[in-house]
Amino acid sequence: MAIGKRKEIVRLQLMKVFISHQKADSSLAGKISYYLKDNHQIDCYLDLVDPNASQAGDELGEHLRNEMGQCTQLMAVVSANTKGSWWVLWEIGVATEKDFPIATFSGDNTALPEYLKKWPYLKTEQDLNSYAIASKAAKQRYDSKKRSPYSFDSANAQHSSTQEFYRSIRARLGQ
Repeated sequence: MAIGKRKEIVRLQLMKVFISHQKADSSLAGKISYYLKDNHQIDCYLDLVDPNASQAGDELGEHLRNEMGQCTQLMAVVSANTKGSWWVLWEIGVATEKDFPIATFSGDNTALPEYLKKWPYLKTEQDLNSYAIASKAAKQRYDSKKRSPYSFDSANAQHSSTQEFYRSIRARLGQ
């Protein structure tokens, strides 16, 4: 390193998936979280283990926004129960605004409404494996752009890695 040149330190955010679900789907959400952590070393936020998730109204919304700020992507667990959850739709909306990679998981073969087909949809453990591979590749791409001296700004790097995630996982899933 030349004298007088500053070495820029780039803080890299670890990959963490926000798992959005309706309370009736808590068991499936827990299984997905465990599977991703145990098989792929992917950390997840799951409100089941968060004592602050019992707040109500605006306080809960602010808490969830803060938790999503610690995450890098969102997976929505969907079932027939999801139709009765405004929170799942709200969390998808927040993740969309953050340009997170988004995917849905349906363990009971629920027919997805058309607007949820915009994102990749998963149904099996093999699909979760494909999700993990695509997620890690997109995260590596984001990190390398952030480290590059010719890097995009953060928003462009995020958008680019999110689009790469969608291309990769759709190819793997045939969607």
